[in-house]
Amino acid sequence: MSPRLDASNAPTTTSTPPPEPLDAIQGFFDELGLPEIPPYDEVDAVDARALSKTLFARLESLEEGTHAYSYVRNTLVELNLALVKFAASRFRSRSEPMEDIVQVGTIGLIKAIDRFELSRGVEFPTFAMPTIIGEIKRFFRDTSWSVRVPRRLQELRLDLAKAGDELAQKLDRAPTVAELAERLGLSAEEVVEGMTASNAYTASSLDAQPEEDESEGALADRIGYEDHGLEGIEYIESLKPLIAGLPPRDRTILSLRFVAGMTQSEIGDELGISQMHVSRLLSRTLVQLRKALTLEE
Repeated sequence: MSPRLDASNAPTTTSTPPPEPLDAIQGFFDELGLPEIPPYDEVDAVDARALSKTLFARLESLEEGTHAYSYVRNTLVELNLALVKFAASRFRSRSEPMEDIVQVGTIGLIKAIDRFELSRGVEFPTFAMPTIIGEIKRFFRDTSWSVRVPRRLQELRLDLAKAGDELAQKLDRAPTVAELAERLGLSAEEVVEGMTASNAYTASSLDAQPEEDESEGALADRIGYEDHGLEGIEYIESLKPLIAGLPPRDRTILSLRFVAGMTQSEIGDELGISQMHVSRLLSRTLVQLRKALTLEE
């Protein structure tokens, strides 16, 4: 997408004027004393480089935010879009649409234009390409992970991959965690953390069949389920010594109520006491057990 048509991607607060026909722009350039600008698709690389030098020299004398500054800056973007397309072609094998890659690369081009200084004596393409490619790589790094992980771990994954390839060629085997840690100057724990984070880069479908043994079912069929009965085991084990320390009658009431499933009236008839008395004893016992569990936690 042309930055002139989508200037919202530019990392600056400079307002961009609405697009105008090329002849109107040329008339504006005539007022600034700039050379004639042919249609952008007819400008070859050599002419684009020469015109860019002239425009950068003029841009330095203009005040940022003015009408003239915006037009010169946008024309520099248009003249150098070929750099973006060349850089984007290196990522043609990626799954993202080429239009999106070009748009991200254009943001890098705009950043390069804003940072470029003609006085350094460096050719603009040489200066701009690392910024453009870096912006595209940052786009893939931030959007291609199946599970979002911190940028530190994303960068560590790349370092581990590079170091792993180099050590594998040198040692003729896969490097160990200790060897990777020594190569990168990290601790073994940090290397393990980075290797674990690498698993988040891609995700497998739960319906996918295992490649090594097609006789097994899909991954979803082999994943364990949550057993809710396990949730109460810890409380049961904690309650056992507490219940054992209760008076015999209180233990009997608990057993009749929660094991035998008897009502308070039936428990009263069994023990020869009133239903109201059973209710008071049961409530007191439950409060006592609950308080004891809370203290343990």
